[in-house]
Amino acid sequence: AAAVAAAAAAAATGGESKMGGQAGKEGKEGARFNVAVLGAAGGIGQPLSLLLATSPLCARLHTYDVVPVVNGVGVDISHIDSNCVVEGFAGDFKDKEVSKQALYKALEGMDVVVIPAGVPRKPGMTRDDLFNINAGIVAELIEGVADVCPKAMVCIISNPVNSTVPIAAEVLKRKGCYDPKRLFGVSTLDIVRANKFVAEKAQMDPTKINVFCIGGHSGKTILPILSQVEPKVSLSEEDIVALTDRIQNAGTEVVDAKAGGGSATLSMAYAGFRFASSLMRAMSGEKDVIECSYVPSSITDVPFFASKVRLGPNGAEEVIPFENLSEFEKDKLEKEVKDDLRSAITKGVEFATSSL
Repeated sequence: AAAVAAAAAAAATGGESKMGGQAGKEGKEGARFNVAVLGAAGGIGQPLSLLLATSPLCARLHTYDVVPVVNGVGVDISHIDSNCVVEGFAGDFKDKEVSKQALYKALEGMDVVVIPAGVPRKPGMTRDDLFNINAGIVAELIEGVADVCPKAMVCIISNPVNSTVPIAAEVLKRKGCYDPKRLFGVSTLDIVRANKFVAEKAQMDPTKINVFCIGGHSGKTILPILSQVEPKVSLSEEDIVALTDRIQNAGTEVVDAKAGGGSATLSMAYAGFRFASSLMRAMSGEKDVIECSYVPSSITDVPFFASKVRLGPNGAEEVIPFENLSEFEKDKLEKEVKDDLRSAITKGVEFATSSL
């Protein structure tokens, strides 16, 4: 347990060379936060909750889901020897009122809300296939956030993120509490994968490499900026094409490997923990904490866009513009990324405005 806690503490406090792990100026000593995981009984939610409970930044963890096992998840995690109070809150997928009451209790006093709720992707499914189910789930959960903890930082993992984040924005607007600086689509898994795959190709330590991705969080909307890897690595045109394709389709790689048994849950839990940890570090006052995230953005002509974000006490302090893309990256951005993103965003907005 001590080893797990130490590893989590290292991830939460950061290293010196990694985006998201940049150890900037120290924040308020001892600052800690209350975190809710909505969808905590699932394949992402359980390991994500476990990791968060080991974080020195997490004072209280609430686990919520619409199945009774989530109470057991809370009890199970509460037994680890970390300095975090853990409590489970179970709704009932057959009873919306019971679920609403449990959700509202789970959200009381929360500073950060992480949402991995929804159905997982199965072989042959695209993220768009998940839309009709997960869109409604996210909308209902965000209504709860708006009613109970409207100032909380909201981190959305539920796919398709390219659409669920715009849905969340529309719900928050309708509720009169929309703050674009406090809404994040968690695209960190794209960064994690890019770091690992590029490091393998370059025969480097993946903890010492930094690749950022822009665009969105599915398929060809994910654009790894391989021309600006830090430290610089030598990649041929063939390498760049192959790595870009693998990073874009890594989720399918996992779905196929699990042969119907699920999607990318463990790596997504790790990525979600990394992002939430970076966010809490920034909320505590630590300076120069940077992560990539899919956020409301004006740096392109697309209203939601993933790019580097400087995090701070009030959320997204700065959406950092990108520059000096290679011709390959410019071509991908204009011909593939933007059109798909616009379509996904429009789909989310139309769902929110027509069904809510």
